[in-house]
Parts: sequence; structure tokens; C-alpha cells
Amino acid sequence: MIGTMSGAHARPELLATPEWLAENLARHDVRVLDVRWRPDGSGRQVFLEGHVPSATWLDWRALARADQASGAILLAGPDEVAAALARAGVGNGMTVVLYDDTASLYAARTWWSLRAYGLESARILDGGYRSWLQSGRPVSHAAAQAEPAVFVPRADTRVRLTTADVRALLGSPEALVLDARAPAEYRGYEGNARRLGHLPGAVNLPVASTSEPGTGRFLPGNELRALISRVGVGRDRRLVCYDSSGIAAAKLAFVLNLMGHDDVAVYDGGWTEWGARLDLPVDR
Repeated sequence: MIGTMSGAHARPELLATPEWLAENLARHDVRVLDVRWRPDGSGRQVFLEGHVPSATWLDWRALARADQASGAILLAGPDEVAAALARAGVGNGMTVVLYDDTASLYAARTWWSLRAYGLESARILDGGYRSWLQSGRPVSHAAAQAEPAVFVPRADTRVRLTTADVRALLGSPEALVLDARAPAEYRGYEGNARRLGHLPGAVNLPVASTSEPGTGRFLPGNELRALISRVGVGRDRRLVCYDSSGIAAAKLAFVLNLMGHDDVAVYDGGWTEWGARLDLPVDR
């Protein structure tokens, strides 16, 4: 069991505490990835100013590609993902521990990218880099290169959906579409897409509500269970998560997996792609 709050999580093995990470840092089959990111491109500098010992910095965008037509941030192809992970020292059979300093948003997007290509053994450091610092454990400033590894992608087609996939699911009683954006975006009051609103039939579950304010840690299992049950999440339906960029959607997918839901997909094109197309239905 991991941590003091995770007993009520259905899959506590998806989380790591500073205690667990400190105990397992020396294992040859554990790779720690620092995925802290800054819009101005200074993420690597942030890493060099201090990080978990033995961690390797990875720009999560190396696992993504920008769609030229819509601007959506989509999952990169298998060759690109394999190359990026090999450079970061991630190989098949390894356990990967991910952390950031933004309430696990980029850690979750990286976790989902790994899962989409068959790497199941990945954990997120609960509370991110702040939790490591607050635990009083050592910090490294080294910029050592990770030993190259071999990662062979195995795409899981149920984990990622395209616009055509989602359109085919609309109205199906067997699927529940979850909008991870803030309520104002969901209701069509604000946003950056060509059209505002949400996918027909989607219910709003803002991803910000899944973490503790201040600490960035995931809510205890009983609170997460109550949160997702209020919007109709059950065991008998396929769950589809989306937002504007695939980042909040990936974190929501992580939370659902943490709570034991296996059939969870991310529509990474999200509202950026959907809202740009006049031929697709919109609710407000």
C-alpha cells in the first residue's frame, strides 16, 4: 500500500510517495522522469536548478505532435515516442515514476502517452516535486545522461480516440463522455476554439476538482469516488475524457484508472479539434 491516503484508491500502485521513491531509486529497472514544463521553454533549466536524484528530464511534447489543421496537441507516432523514451533511458519492462510541479497535469499526460503505447508499469509521484522537497530528501543538480534503452511501442487502440471514433459513440448508452474543462468552458461562456460549448451528451467533471488545493495531491479515494459517482460514472460504461489539449483529459483518465475503471479513453483532439469543425454538433 502506498501512502497514508491511498488505501481507498482501487489501484494505489499507480501512485508513488516520496518514501516509496526513495526506497526504490537505486533499482536498475526504475526510471524517474522529471516532466516539469514551462511555456517559455525553460523546463530543462528548472530541472538543472534541482531535481530528484537520478531523474532524467523529458519534455512531454516529445511524445506529442501538433495537428496543422486544428492546432490540437495529438499523441505522436510510435517511432517518435520510441526515440524519445530511448533517449530518456526508458525501456520495456521498466517501472517509470513521473513527476511535475503542476498538480500532475504533465505527469498524467506523459503517463497516458506511455500507456497508449503499451507501458503499463508507470506511477505518478503524488504531490509532485513539492512533496519530494517537503519530505526533506536530497536534491540533485547533476545533468547526467540516461543510459539509452530500447522501448518497443505496442499501440493500445482503445486508450486513444479520434474525432470519428467519438462521433460514432455519441448517444450510445454504453459510453459516457466526460468534459474535463472548467465549467465556464463547458457551458460555452468562454474558450479559444472557433465555436464554444461541449460535445452533445457530455457531462462536466472539472479535473481541478480531483486534487487537493495547495498540495496538488490527488484526493483520497472516498472523495474521488463520491466526485465521479455524482456525474454518473459507473462500471458498466466506457468512459471517454476530453478537454482542449488532452492534458486535463489525461489526468482525468488517470484518476479514473486510479479508482479502478479500466475502459477509459482520451480524445486528445478534444474541443480544439471538435470546435473548429462546423459539421459537428455542439451543445451549450
